[in-house]
Amino acid sequence: MCTHEPTCPSALSPDREAAVVVVRHPEQGWSRLCNGVTLFEDTGELLPDGCQVAPCRGADRNAECSHVG
Repeated sequence: MCTHEPTCPSALSPDREAAVVVVRHPEQGWSRLCNGVTLFEDTGELLPDGCQVAPCRGADRNAECSHVG
């Protein structure tokens, strides 16, 4: 649960990448945000519920989401 003021965007918010970085591993190519989202250097994302957001450099990064499994 986020304790920042103002509260970070949720993992399902379109602006989820604006959450505070709480773990950073640039040598491995990923960072974990306060909202549970894992960001990868290739622009892909892994949401806390296991949903994957494919790497994309286009305008609509929130369009594709597929569940792992």
